This record gives sequence, C-alpha cells and structure tokens, in this order.
Amino acid sequence: MRKITVIGLGAGDLDQLSLGTYRLLKQAERLVIRTEEHPVVSQLRSEGLQMESFDAIYEAKDAFEDVYQTIVENLLEMSREQLVTYAVPGHPLVAERTVQLLIEKEQAGEIELYIAGGSSFLDPIFTALRIDPIEGFQLLDGTDLKRDDIRMDQHVLVGQVYDAFVASDVKLSLMEKYPDEHLVTIVTAAGSADEKLTTLPLFELDRAMTLNNLTTIYVPPILERDQRLKEWSSLREIIAALRAPDGCPWDREQTHETLKRYLIEESYELIQAIDNEDDEAIIEELGDVLLQVFLHAQIGEDNGYFSIEDVLESIGAKMIRRHPHVFGQAEADTTAEVLTNWQAIKEQEKPQRTSLLEDQARYASSLLTSFNYQKSAAKVGFDWPNIEGAFKKFQEEWQEFQEEVRNGEKDRQLDELGDVLFTIVNVARFLKISPEEAMWHANEKFKSRFLHVEHCVQQGNGDFSAYSLDQLEEFWQEAKRKEESNETR
Repeated sequence: MRKITVIGLGAGDLDQLSLGTYRLLKQAERLVIRTEEHPVVSQLRSEGLQMESFDAIYEAKDAFEDVYQTIVENLLEMSREQLVTYAVPGHPLVAERTVQLLIEKEQAGEIELYIAGGSSFLDPIFTALRIDPIEGFQLLDGTDLKRDDIRMDQHVLVGQVYDAFVASDVKLSLMEKYPDEHLVTIVTAAGSADEKLTTLPLFELDRAMTLNNLTTIYVPPILERDQRLKEWSSLREIIAALRAPDGCPWDREQTHETLKRYLIEESYELIQAIDNEDDEAIIEELGDVLLQVFLHAQIGEDNGYFSIEDVLESIGAKMIRRHPHVFGQAEADTTAEVLTNWQAIKEQEKPQRTSLLEDQARYASSLLTSFNYQKSAAKVGFDWPNIEGAFKKFQEEWQEFQEEVRNGEKDRQLDELGDVLFTIVNVARFLKISPEEAMWHANEKFKSRFLHVEHCVQQGNGDFSAYSLDQLEEFWQEAKRKEESNETR
C-alpha cells in the first residue's frame, strides 16, 4: 500500500525543531512542503535539504478547498512512485485541512499514513498573548468563518488569515457580533525571531499590511453580559436571573397558563409591525415574542420537565423530517408538492385520529377554529363546489338571523348569529383570506377612525353628549377620507 509520512515543521525556526523531526526530514526520499512561507524552510535549504512546494497551486486556484483537494491528489499520485514525506507548518493535526483530507483517504483504505509530531502554533501564541486556554478558547478557520461559530465569552483565535481578502471576510463576520471598536491583535510568526503583535480596532483589521501565511487573529473575550447581548446564551442567562429566587417577583410567579395572553398580545403586535412595514418595530416585537418562548422554556426547566434545548431539538428535527426535498432524497419542485409532502409526513407522525376535526380547535380564536373545521371537512369533499354555494348559504343564514331578531328570542338569535359568522368564515376560506387577520384589520381600522372622532370631540366641546350622531358620523367620514387619501399617495 502507498505510504505518506506527514511531518509538522513547528511554529518557529530551525532551533525549535526536535531532533527526531529533523532526522525524518533529512532521511526523506522525496520531501514536499505545502508552502515556502515558513521561517524554517530557508534554513532547511541552507542545511542542504532538497524539497518542492505546492505554492503554485495557490496561484492557480480560486478557492482554498480546491487548493487542498489538488494538493492531496498530487500527493497520492507521487506516492505511487516512491515514499513521500509531506511537511506542513505547525502540527499536522492542528488547523491543517490537507492532512484531514489525507486521513479520509487513509480511512477509505487508499493510503497508509505515518504522522510525526511538530509543535503547533498554539503554544507560542498563548505565550505571546499571555492567555490561559483553560479559560475557554476557540480555534476557527478564517477561510470559512461563520458568525454562529463564535463564542464571545471565550478567547477566539482565527487562523488561516493569509491576506487582506480573507481578513476582510473575517472582519465582516466578527462585526456581526462584536463592536466595531473592539480591540483585536494580529499575531505574526509567533515563537520565532520575527514574532510581531499588532493590536488595533476590529474595523481596521483588513487594513493591516502584516498579514501572511503565519498570521493568526486574536479576539479577546467579552465577559460583561450587557456587551454580548447578540448571543443566545446571554438572553438565557437574563431569563434565568429573572426567574431566580433573588430575581423579579413578577417573573417568578408566572406559569404557562398566566403567560398565554401575553403571547397572544405580542403576536398581534408583531403582525401590526409587519403590516406597517416598520423594520425597527418588527425587531422589537420579534424580541417580545422570543421573550415569551424563553420564559416558557425556563419555566419548563425550573419545573424539571424540559429546557430550551428540548425545544430546539424538537423543531429542528421536525423541519428536517418534513423537508426531505432539502435534507433527504425526495423531490418537490413546487409549493403544492411541498405542502402535499408536508401533510403526508405530518399524518404519519400523529397518532391515528378518530375524527378529521380532532386537534383542529383553537381555543384562543373561534374564527380560527371555524376555519380549521371547514378546511378539514373540505379535504374529504364535504364542501360547496364553488364560492357561489357559500354566498347562497350566507344569504340564507342572514335571513334566518333577521327573522330571529324580529321574533326577539335571545337564544335563537345567538344560535343564528353563530351560523352567519360560520358562513362568512366559509366565504373567507374560498377566497384564501384569513378571517382572523381580516377581523384584526377591521378592529385596527375602527380604532384608528374612532381615535380621530375622539380627537375631534376633544378639540371641540370635549363631551360626546354635545354632538349629534350625524356630527359624529361626519368626523368618522373625515377619518375615512384621510385614510383613502393616504392610500392613494
């Protein structure tokens, strides 16, 4: 089987190489290095070692992953002819993607690897920065840095920051969480005679001219909770503190039941912000809805039943399960196909129902319950063939309601009014209009117009009794005309 020896060149100069590593390099039949950009390379050449590098591949490829794949392919081809020794900066198993790809080949049975040591760049960086990694640190890849990878309360080291382009991407990712003025340190050639530390504000990171193959970016932790509010864990800490024995009396008293009305209220306020196309309000109202989620999760944790992790696992698993066209092998090219798949999977997940109407009631909204009942019945053909049947039924129920109003029987009036509302929901369903949303809009419209009526009364005599109904109606019509004028602008 083909064999490749992988050696780490350490983080510094020749004096830092172990004797064993130096001997392996001297004995190599064919020595190949990933890059010339390492302080020990020129010193090894002065010792008489012959080696070739893969630097030309960096120039030929646009993406780093393509570079690494090509290097591995070349190494495999070389190993067909003779034993190959492959030397990389630092330690072979620390932030070295090509070695990880070689390990995948080894696991697939294509090659046999011998991995020799070599000090990683981490030890000299910890020394240079005077930090203790036991406090918590992350080592992240600058060529593939994502906002969600970052823990703001830990020491963050970002490697593979080769040039200003990578530094620019790193800066933008970091600035999604950290303040623009947060001080970061550029560490170059740590542990060597050329070691250099440059501290500067985050927003200036890509303007530095000392970036190269030996560059690591250090981002110090932010320990103050109010400075890392963009992290999920901070909100969780806040909610836990509110519910703690020495926290807020009101928050400690809340239960799932007492919080129900607040969730409904916050949801409607979010809908209003969306309708107003007010991004700032949407941010605030989404936060209020999220607060309710975290409060319920904290109550579950305090009671020993569930935590926010269980909530995340549940919804994450459901989304993966119900989107096999995204996370599996199924196909769904249209929204209709997606909804068909979703419903079929949902039916498999739920216990066998004794009625189509089971689980369709929405106790916070009679309109939604009516809508769900009608929709469920329609799925099995219990429905008017078109909207004309729904209109005819509405007119019929409206006539019956009027008759009961004239007869004066309250119980029958209640019953017939329910039938009228039920048929209106049916009309809404045919038109694909949410009756709940329509009612919400009607309430908001009434509120806006009546506030104008109140304002006119207050600007006048200040007492509703001083105005006739016709005068109040004129105020109402005035508010209506203003709305129409604003809509045509």
